[in-house]
Amino acid sequence: MLVPRVWSSVRPGLSRGLSRTVGSRASGEGKKVDISGIYPPVTTPFTATAEVNYGKLEENLHKLGTFPFKGAVGGVCALANVLGAQVCQLERLCLTGQWEDAQKLQHRLIEPNSAVTRRFGIPGLKKTMEWFGYYGGPCRAPLQELSPMEEEALRMDFTNNGWL
Repeated sequence: MLVPRVWSSVRPGLSRGLSRTVGSRASGEGKKVDISGIYPPVTTPFTATAEVNYGKLEENLHKLGTFPFKGAVGGVCALANVLGAQVCQLERLCLTGQWEDAQKLQHRLIEPNSAVTRRFGIPGLKKTMEWFGYYGGPCRAPLQELSPMEEEALRMDFTNNGWL
């Protein structure tokens, strides 16, 4: 597997002060390259039935959240289907160093994001797309539409955070 080999080649550099020397000059000096923001990619875990294991993915992301770095690249962006402007705003806040505002917005996005990626999955995402004026379409078999009780719980996840 490529990822462990890449990670094992990066790890020594991380232990040497998070920088390494590349290239060489006539004087013997090299250019310092800061690799403090380089981390191995997070792979998507799957269940035995080849479905995304959202519980394990969330667990992995929580573990990564304990690492001492300010940012990451990529994400599970199902929520962007319904709150795209807010997800983009979160990125802008991070890119401009507005960490307190970014944290507040992120905390408002966590519950709805968990609802459409883990708790209610695709049926929940399709229902929220409908609420926000988009066409999510019907669920394909074997997925089932949300029950009225599930739909109300999903609505609360968005209402509690001021999105509905």
